[in-house]
Amino acid sequence: MILFLRIAFIIVLISMFAVTGWASTEVALWNTPRAVATHPWFIATLFDTYFAFLTFYAWLAYKETTVLARIGWLLGILLLGNIAMATYMLIQLFRLPLTAKMEDLLLRRK
Repeated sequence: MILFLRIAFIIVLISMFAVTGWASTEVALWNTPRAVATHPWFIATLFDTYFAFLTFYAWLAYKETTVLARIGWLLGILLLGNIAMATYMLIQLFRLPLTAKMEDLLLRRK
């Protein structure tokens, strides 16, 4: 399972870098057309995305034991989204042996 998750989050990270790079060459984020930025489904998707970020962060805040790490990762997630989340997951996954169990990933180390 650990190997599968490593591969999955590497794919997520590469995909996010690729799509973000492509999008930034097409149009600057601050030049998003008003019709897009004010569209109800765009707004609903942003709410959905940021609530998902905060849900992931709740687990991350449990795992991390220092306030500095918690604040740093919160800022990273809010600013970089899935790029930060995939990076965090890969750090956690590469700290574990391939034989580790899911609870080794999900629960705080002693």
